[in-house]
Amino acid sequence: MNNQFFSTIKTIAIVGLSDKPDRPSYKVAEYLLSKGFIIIPVNPAITSWKTIPSYKTLADIPNNISIDVVDIFRKSEFVYTIVAEAVKRKDVKTIWMQEGTENIEAKKYAESHGLTVVMNFCLMVAHKENGQK
Repeated sequence: MNNQFFSTIKTIAIVGLSDKPDRPSYKVAEYLLSKGFIIIPVNPAITSWKTIPSYKTLADIPNNISIDVVDIFRKSEFVYTIVAEAVKRKDVKTIWMQEGTENIEAKKYAESHGLTVVMNFCLMVAHKENGQK
C-alpha cells in the first residue's frame, strides 16, 4: 500500500480485536489509534476495548458509522463470512487480512464487489513502512 492509501482512510473495524494487551490485535489497534485512526472493535467476547464499545459482528455496527477498512485477526477459515458481511455494508473499501491469514475465495468475492484486498500482511507494518507519522 502506498502513502495515498493511508491518507484516504479514517475508520478501521478490527475483527478479532482482543482486550489482552499482549495480543497482536491489541498492539496493532493501539498503534493505529495513536496515529489518529478511529478504531471499531469487533469481537463477540468483549463489550469494549479502551472504553470503545465493541460489536459482536460487522453486521452489528450501525450503518451511520462508515467503515473504510476491515482489518481481520481471525483464522483463515472464518474470513469468508466476515468478507460477506463487509460487502453487504456497502461502505467498506478495503479488506485487510493480517499476517498468517489468507482466503483466496474471500479475496475473489471481495474483489468482485469492488473492494481492495490485502492478505497475510500487517496493517501496522504497512503504515510504518510507508513512513507514516
